[in-house]
Amino acid sequence: MVNHPSHYQGNGIEVIDVIEAFGLGFCLGNVVKYILRAGKKDARLQELRKAMWYLDREINNTMKEEVKDGE
Repeated sequence: MVNHPSHYQGNGIEVIDVIEAFGLGFCLGNVVKYILRAGKKDARLQELRKAMWYLDREINNTMKEEVKDGE
Protein backbone atom coordinates (compact mmCIF):
# COMPACT_ATOMS: atom_id res chain seq x y z
CA MET A 1 0.00 0.00 0.00
CA VAL A 2 2.90 2.40 0.55
CA ASN A 3 4.96 1.97 -2.60
CA HIS A 4 2.37 1.17 -5.27
CA PRO A 5 -1.21 1.65 -4.06
CA SER A 6 -3.77 0.50 -6.60
CA HIS A 7 -5.76 3.74 -6.41
CA TYR A 8 -2.74 5.58 -7.92
CA GLN A 9 -2.32 3.23 -10.87
CA GLY A 10 -4.08 2.81 -14.16
CA ASN A 11 -3.07 0.56 -17.04
CA GLY A 12 0.35 0.06 -15.45
CA ILE A 13 1.02 3.80 -15.18
CA GLU A 14 1.42 5.43 -11.79
CA VAL A 15 0.11 8.92 -11.13
CA ILE A 16 3.43 10.09 -9.72
CA ASP A 17 5.16 9.16 -12.99
CA VAL A 18 2.71 11.31 -14.96
CA ILE A 19 3.13 14.24 -12.55
CA GLU A 20 6.92 14.06 -12.71
CA ALA A 21 7.04 13.52 -16.49
CA PHE A 22 5.07 16.71 -17.06
CA GLY A 23 6.74 18.70 -14.25
CA LEU A 24 3.36 19.69 -12.85
CA GLY A 25 4.39 20.84 -9.40
CA PHE A 26 2.35 20.55 -6.22
CA CYS A 27 -1.06 22.03 -7.07
CA LEU A 28 -1.41 20.71 -10.61
CA GLY A 29 0.05 17.39 -9.51
CA ASN A 30 -2.69 17.10 -6.92
CA VAL A 31 -5.33 17.98 -9.52
CA VAL A 32 -4.16 15.06 -11.66
CA LYS A 33 -3.85 12.78 -8.63
CA TYR A 34 -7.39 13.40 -7.43
CA ILE A 35 -8.92 13.16 -10.89
CA LEU A 36 -7.20 9.89 -11.69
CA ARG A 37 -8.10 8.29 -8.37
CA ALA A 38 -11.69 9.60 -8.29
CA GLY A 39 -13.94 6.81 -7.11
CA LYS A 40 -11.05 4.43 -6.41
CA LYS A 41 -10.08 5.53 -2.90
CA ASP A 42 -12.75 7.90 -1.60
CA ALA A 43 -16.12 8.94 -3.01
CA ARG A 44 -15.87 10.21 -6.59
CA LEU A 45 -17.48 13.57 -5.85
CA GLN A 46 -15.19 14.14 -2.87
CA GLU A 47 -12.10 13.45 -5.00
CA LEU A 48 -13.33 15.76 -7.77
CA ARG A 49 -13.94 18.54 -5.24
CA LYS A 50 -10.39 18.12 -3.97
CA ALA A 51 -9.11 18.39 -7.54
CA MET A 52 -11.17 21.54 -8.04
CA TRP A 53 -9.80 23.06 -4.82
CA TYR A 54 -6.23 22.60 -6.03
CA LEU A 55 -7.07 23.86 -9.51
CA ASP A 56 -8.66 27.00 -8.05
CA ARG A 57 -5.55 27.53 -5.94
CA GLU A 58 -3.30 27.17 -9.01
CA ILE A 59 -5.47 29.63 -10.95
CA ASN A 60 -5.38 32.15 -8.09
CA ASN A 61 -1.60 31.81 -7.72
CA THR A 62 -1.13 32.26 -11.46
CA MET A 63 -3.33 35.36 -11.46
CA LYS A 64 -1.30 36.83 -8.58
CA GLU A 65 1.93 36.17 -10.47
CA GLU A 66 0.58 37.83 -13.62
CA VAL A 67 -0.49 40.92 -11.66
CA LYS A 68 2.90 41.05 -9.93
CA ASP A 69 4.76 40.68 -13.25
CA GLY A 70 2.60 43.39 -14.83
CA GLU A 71 3.52 45.98 -12.18
